[in-house]
Amino acid sequence: MARPSAARALRALFLPLSPRSVPLTPRGPAASYGTSITSAKIQVNGVNLHYQQTGEGSHAVLLLPGMLGSGQTDFGPQLKSMNKQLFTIVAWDPRGYGQSIPPSRDFPPDFFERDAKDAVDLMQALKFKKFSLLGWSDGGITALIAAAKYPALIHKLVVWGANASVTQEDVRIYNGIRDVSKWSEKVKKPLEEMYGHEYFAKTCEAWVDGISSFAEKSDGNICQQLLPLIKCPTFIIHGEKDPLVPRYHAEYIQKHIKGSRLLLMPEGKHNLHLRFAEDFNRQVEDFLL
Repeated sequence: MARPSAARALRALFLPLSPRSVPLTPRGPAASYGTSITSAKIQVNGVNLHYQQTGEGSHAVLLLPGMLGSGQTDFGPQLKSMNKQLFTIVAWDPRGYGQSIPPSRDFPPDFFERDAKDAVDLMQALKFKKFSLLGWSDGGITALIAAAKYPALIHKLVVWGANASVTQEDVRIYNGIRDVSKWSEKVKKPLEEMYGHEYFAKTCEAWVDGISSFAEKSDGNICQQLLPLIKCPTFIIHGEKDPLVPRYHAEYIQKHIKGSRLLLMPEGKHNLHLRFAEDFNRQVEDFLL
């Protein structure tokens, strides 16, 4: 099968939210209940991490963004429309992304483990004793690692667009988005506005090198050995039209996390939580309850 083009991959990564995917009606009284979104920074592991928070529910949820992502860019429909009576929703910017700069983003061999520790320590600094994780793409990998390494803290886990290993085919896809000068203006503009062109371009190249380095191992392993250690209820969602993450990655994760559930969305691409936000939010809320 022909590999997805870089253009298709970019559209899947950064396609703006379609007006059709915005919920037309609020779900019950939540729309008028604690709807403000606060923005703040807190020092965690020597870094001032930026986060957004909304809702007043007893069930705390952390949203983990993807490559070059932030709470603001990656989770608008979730911050706006998830049930704020039932959930307290936190969306973070990992170190070197969004407004958690400095430091500059780098990709040492343990960058996913570092993000997992930062994420968990952030929630503990915010005084959440136990919480659920919603991780997209790189954030999904981070969430898998966090759930395996800190099981006493994680209530439930939702991941989509994630992979536990990197294949040579994945590396070919990643290299298709290495050079940001080839990206469309529509895709580049918001990221250049957030980061400036130089930081944006340098960080994208560094990410491709960092994620591709896992493929140098014989099994391409990122966190495969950790999956059987995940004991919390786990919900894996996969868009069947995702050009960046082939279906076998989702199936592998589901197979190796005991009792986990896999939902396939026939029209979903990489950004299914944005394109199909209303359906996504409902599926996730039903799982978390």
